[in-house]
Amino acid sequence: MTFHETKIPGVFEIRLELKPDERGFFARSWCQNEFGSHGLNPKLVQCSVSFNTRKGTLRGMHYQVTPYPETKLVRCTRGAIYDVVIDLRPQSRTFRTWISAVLTAENRNMIHVPEGCAHGFLTLEDETEVFYQMSAFYNAEAARGVRWDDPAFEIAWPEKVEVISKRDRTYPNFK
Repeated sequence: MTFHETKIPGVFEIRLELKPDERGFFARSWCQNEFGSHGLNPKLVQCSVSFNTRKGTLRGMHYQVTPYPETKLVRCTRGAIYDVVIDLRPQSRTFRTWISAVLTAENRNMIHVPEGCAHGFLTLEDETEVFYQMSAFYNAEAARGVRWDDPAFEIAWPEKVEVISKRDRTYPNFK
């Protein structure tokens, strides 16, 4: 894997190093030692999948607060997403800054989302599937979110949002 840090400290776009042969290819998508050597949380306790029927489906912007903050590793395994991470760590020099990356089944890239950052995505194709690995168990009392269209962040979404849950569209403005 190759690790490319974004402008937000701790947020990495990770690219697989494919080892092709006559059968196809082999690639490592997780290594506790490699993640640890880049200062990333190597603990994984839960994996989840979201399947999104329609292009224009938005999920986010989600995070968990103390005592259950979580690190996420996100990869698109079918279709394509516009993936967004917002830095919500008040002590960070990039507080309230966001980054984006296009993750696709073809490019096989991943995004590492550290604790204290919100994460969400917009599907760019019908029938898109996203695979998540998390460092903390889901805890409903610690689950939080910020609005995808909050003027505090001015996220430039590339497509129109067609499908969004009531919870995700009604988070309060960020303060």
